[in-house]
Amino acid sequence: MSVLGRCLGERRVRQLHRALRNGRLTLLCLVMTIVVLRGTIGAGRFGTPEQDLHDIRRLLHRHPHHPHRALTEQQPQHTDSNGAEEEEDPPRDPSKPYSLGPKISDWDEQRADWLRRHPERPSFLGSTKPRVLLVTGSSPKPCENPVGDHYLLKSIKNKIDYCRVHGIEIFYNMALLDAEMAGFWAKLPLIRSLLLAHPEVEFLWWMDSDAMFTDMAFELPWERYAPFNLVLHGWNEMVYDDRNWIGLNTGSFLLRNCQWSLDLLDVWAPMGPKGKTRTEAGKVLTAFLKDRPVFEADDQSAMVYLLVTQRDRWGDKVYLESAYYLHGYWGILVDRYEEMIENYHPGLGDHRWPLVTHFVGCKPCGKFGDYPVERCLKQMDRAFNFGDNQILQMYGFTHKSLASRRVKRIRNETSNPLELKDELGLLHPAFKATKVTGTAS
Repeated sequence: MSVLGRCLGERRVRQLHRALRNGRLTLLCLVMTIVVLRGTIGAGRFGTPEQDLHDIRRLLHRHPHHPHRALTEQQPQHTDSNGAEEEEDPPRDPSKPYSLGPKISDWDEQRADWLRRHPERPSFLGSTKPRVLLVTGSSPKPCENPVGDHYLLKSIKNKIDYCRVHGIEIFYNMALLDAEMAGFWAKLPLIRSLLLAHPEVEFLWWMDSDAMFTDMAFELPWERYAPFNLVLHGWNEMVYDDRNWIGLNTGSFLLRNCQWSLDLLDVWAPMGPKGKTRTEAGKVLTAFLKDRPVFEADDQSAMVYLLVTQRDRWGDKVYLESAYYLHGYWGILVDRYEEMIENYHPGLGDHRWPLVTHFVGCKPCGKFGDYPVERCLKQMDRAFNFGDNQILQMYGFTHKSLASRRVKRIRNETSNPLELKDELGLLHPAFKATKVTGTAS
């Protein structure tokens, strides 16, 4: 007989063992029930694993004898991909004005000196062709809507194709460089960092992840922008006369690498820090701008505000482009693709064959947007295929339809392939600079 048996008696020991087995079984059933319920009804009010953990910990604090207490307390609230605990950024002192970084006042001189010392990396690749870095990106987290990651892949593939044809370098970002500037404003810290890290780049071209190139043959009129430092799609009368918050769009714009641009970023960014600053700035923008709804400050409204209130300082160096679609709202374009194919041709860039189709309000990576998800995804497929056909034709193929992923051959194979010319002349276009050396990563 065991020591425990001698102390308690064999019958008492068997009862104790049985109670322990039943307790373990009950605990297992409870865990399985929770898993099944979450798989059936979703995350409910918890929303995210971090929030789940927070609420469970709060429950355990109120009920310290809950059986999950020991297990949940061992889990860190924030972990990185390797399971290590992440530290929260220290809160910003709200009494100090927000800044993207140390004030720089002599960037033009610093950059000119760097370019003199590195003649192998000229900022212009021809007499009028600047070295351009296209910048885009997405969240470091997987999409809430699982299919959204597939559409992000299509979007970056589309941008890579255009950049390869036009001799443009590309940078894809997946890091939030400043937690204060999440959301609309995340692009500003990134843009400033890239301007300073790449003095060889003359123009940085920002493009939202939900925008696609739909005219692969259109080359931007770089000569037109020689006197300007910022190029946005927009209309002077809507911005300066009407003060309309949609008088321009910041989903696709060009910014020259110069002191003027750093100064602009310095006055643009202070409306962006999340929390009270962004909320209060949103009230100012809604009161000042035409038809703007009540919501927190966004970068586009802030740009309109700056141009109107400080036109003498910025206006002479800003070009609002409306001759072609540097940004094209998808709602007025996607249903006309077949008409465009029938009546027009790539290389126009405007309403006849738009350079960019921008899916404003769709949010394919999220669960909710301003438009039905099914409609957005269907039209994003059509836009992708519309642009992709111009790439595939170089190799003798095309999509069977704008709604189809499948392709068909449109050119017979030959034993003299180098004598063939692609229809649009995109394989070796004259506008592609030959001095381009590699891409950013």
